[in-house]
Amino acid sequence: MSANVELQTSGNMWKVLVKEGDTVAEGDDLFIMEVMKMEVPHQAPISGTITEVHVCEGEEGLDAGMVAVVIE
Repeated sequence: MSANVELQTSGNMWKVLVKEGDTVAEGDDLFIMEVMKMEVPHQAPISGTITEVHVCEGEEGLDAGMVAVVIE
């Protein structure tokens, strides 16, 4: 089973905490967005291996719904 982790809101990418090949557990923080001067962490919905990362630190103007990370 795989999961696409989508951005929950529009904003800027502050920190990416994973890379392709990393193993994560359900609930682990994957990345942190900056939204209206607040830090918004996004967690892994499932345990597995990161197979794709579509965001990088410092990216600005990201849209809600964009697939940021894929976990298998």
